Amino acid sequence: MSDVNQLANQIGQTSIAEQEGVPISINDLPPQMQEAARATVENVATQQLADIKDLLSVLQPAAIPAKPEKKDDHKFWKTQPVQDFDDPSAFGPIEADKTPEEIRPEPYKLPAGFQWSDVDMSNDEQSKELYELLSGNYVEDGDAYFRFDYSREFLQWALQPPGFVPEWLVGIRLINTGRLVAFISGVPMSIRTNEVTHRMPAINFLCIHKKLRSKRLAPVLIKEITRRVHQTGIFQAIYTAGVRIPRPVSSVSYYHRPLNYQKLMDVGFVHPGTQLLSSILRQYRLPKTVALPHFRPMRPEDVPQVTALWADASATRYNLTAEFTEEEVAHSLIPRDKLVYTYVVEAPPATAGGAPGPITDMVSFYSLPSLCLGHPVHRTLNAAYLYYYVSTATPVADLVRGALIEASNAGFDVFNCLDIMTNSEFFSQLDFGVGDGTLNFYLYNWAMPTVPGGKVSVVLP
Repeated sequence: MSDVNQLANQIGQTSIAEQEGVPISINDLPPQMQEAARATVENVATQQLADIKDLLSVLQPAAIPAKPEKKDDHKFWKTQPVQDFDDPSAFGPIEADKTPEEIRPEPYKLPAGFQWSDVDMSNDEQSKELYELLSGNYVEDGDAYFRFDYSREFLQWALQPPGFVPEWLVGIRLINTGRLVAFISGVPMSIRTNEVTHRMPAINFLCIHKKLRSKRLAPVLIKEITRRVHQTGIFQAIYTAGVRIPRPVSSVSYYHRPLNYQKLMDVGFVHPGTQLLSSILRQYRLPKTVALPHFRPMRPEDVPQVTALWADASATRYNLTAEFTEEEVAHSLIPRDKLVYTYVVEAPPATAGGAPGPITDMVSFYSLPSLCLGHPVHRTLNAAYLYYYVSTATPVADLVRGALIEASNAGFDVFNCLDIMTNSEFFSQLDFGVGDGTLNFYLYNWAMPTVPGGKVSVVLP
């Protein structure tokens, strides 16, 4: 029933019922009077409803516009050469490269009781210290149910790529005990922004012990690693964060594809709602074997082809992208047990019974489990993350389906990815669902227009 009809009924019944000796509703009137009475009442009701709406429009406070984002609102970042929110079209360096004389020669001063300490990832004891710092204090979800659980092997792989700089693995220790309580890292990458390629560090793993977060160690960590990078003649950097600071080059969403739905439900990662569990399990069931012909694990001898394949694809498809040498491809993509999984697709043989042709496609993912905080049964959520891929002869959905099957067979519980590259092409077809997490990409001392997720191909494990 419409608002007018509801109000008409109320007015009709009340006004008539208040009079002694008259019918109590329009239906009690003689038939010849009912139509005129209804028309009169509806006219009154319509006018009253309009009057009420006019009154509400006067009383309703005007919507308060969202406060414009400003770099000056950020105490630390307003002092740094990062792009402002109101400057979306600029491109190029924000400040000029520094001369050696302009670069601070000594480390930044720390609060009393703390000291700088490089972390040597080739040292088992120090790599264990970093693992323990991150596993107890690094990124966790907003409800404190899950926290990234980087293995020591993962950290050694991620922090020691070809050409890594030991001085860019920056730690802070307590002077009295020597305990590692804070860390930040930079690893060298070649990043192309539109047509310009820079060698720059990917800044990652900024972590401070929970009990020391009032000490404002994060700004001094960032300034110190910036100083060390400047000393090598590099003045740009790339980094990602879940928080929004001045100014994201791109902001993308996380997507998730369940592999072990029952476990995901047990730990509270997914909620089935009213759908029958049997129906959900059927929806996410995967075959045991990959149907793609000539789909196999990558081998060391594939490195030159995979390097060329990535270079050709990234040159034309993306505006913010990573570029790799053969040495970097070998380090990043050759499969490592329980760490990195890479598969290639070869072209069919030129003749029946002949050897397969050249590599036409590649897909990879890496393992990054999360701790299930406080769960009585499950300690770890085994998550696979889509890494780099190239799709030329095989549809991207078929390529990623192969990765899903391999991840499921390897015991992963969920397959995660970002809304970057051409990932949006397979989300619906492969039953990915959008999560509640956002990742922002940032550039230090380099401005560029906002890049849509589909034009980004940088993954920082």
